[in-house]
Amino acid sequence: MMRRLILGFMGLHILHHASKEPISGSFMMKELKKHGYNVSPGTIYPLLQKMERLDLLKSHWETRNGRRIRFYEITPKGIQMLEEGKKRIKELCTEILGDPHE
Repeated sequence: MMRRLILGFMGLHILHHASKEPISGSFMMKELKKHGYNVSPGTIYPLLQKMERLDLLKSHWETRNGRRIRFYEITPKGIQMLEEGKKRIKELCTEILGDPHE
């Protein structure tokens, strides 16, 4: 159950970064590592591909330093999902952790 919860949070984290700029799988692995999550390619790439199949992300290939890299961008459906996810996380965190303004 904890794995599913973490994957859900990772998905929202991916959407957050993809809403700012195109992202790669290696970028997201480094970003998640900053937050204490050691995510393998075997976890991040299937998650990115699933999010693309669900039309939350779209991808394109670029060549940088002689290497082909797949970049992911958020879609309109992904923006809707991110906004809904942010509302739900805020609501849950407020209930669980309390309102910081009280």
